[in-house]
Amino acid sequence: MEQQKKVVLITGCSSGIGRALAEEFFQNGYIVYATARKIETLEPLKQKGLLVETVDVTNSESIQQIYNRITKEQGRLDVLVNNAGYATISPLVELGMSDLRNQFETNVFAPIQLIQIVLPLLFKSDSAQIVNIGSVSAILSTPFAGAYCASKAALHSLSDALRMELAPFNIKVITIQTGAIRSQFGQRATSAVEQNQKSDSLYTTIREGIYLRAQASQDKPTPADVYAKKVVAHLQKSKPASIVRFGRGSLLLMLMKRLIPENVLDGILSKKFKLSQLKLE
Repeated sequence: MEQQKKVVLITGCSSGIGRALAEEFFQNGYIVYATARKIETLEPLKQKGLLVETVDVTNSESIQQIYNRITKEQGRLDVLVNNAGYATISPLVELGMSDLRNQFETNVFAPIQLIQIVLPLLFKSDSAQIVNIGSVSAILSTPFAGAYCASKAALHSLSDALRMELAPFNIKVITIQTGAIRSQFGQRATSAVEQNQKSDSLYTTIREGIYLRAQASQDKPTPADVYAKKVVAHLQKSKPASIVRFGRGSLLLMLMKRLIPENVLDGILSKKFKLSQLKLE
């Protein structure tokens, strides 16, 4: 019976979406490899019976280690969930180039590198799925989150290409355009703002707006376990859609982008994040 269980590898399982997905897959009978950069954050999952491993998604040697382990223990991989990621919150004109590169290293380059390395294991499954956790922020860019929005937009585009390129090999690529989910996402983004805030910033007088953007995803968010149930249920359908939206605001923000004129939408977002209050000295 153990051999009949599907095998799933999930990145970024220390908390939030990743942890909730790991638990939901496990409850649905999958063999779950839950990963994160810090192994101690995975102890609660290990205690429940999930398989855990340290993986730094930006390090090819680290990815190779989990590939070798799954190859030895299972011989195949049925589902890969690229969830690891973070948000850089900063005015783009004040964002360091190293910070911009790091944003793309984690949110864009890492998922592709992981796919390339584990692809031989996916080939050995008769129903392989690659699930890229995207964001509705890729659809609607907002002030102070340009780097994050751009990284998720890039991930969406790469997913579109992968979907077509891997279809002949019976590997399905699914993009989840995620809305607001309860997690530590906002807390981490806020901490990053505090670390990167410049004393001579052009936006000092509206610093509140930057913090509002950092916390935007935690405004009445969808619980992570509710989100996880919807994602796993969707993946278990006989013909799951390739692009789906789950989480608070995921549909609304997409409709706003499609239906509201650009100048009007710019005005709405500028007011929300205090840019309309900015005065030149």
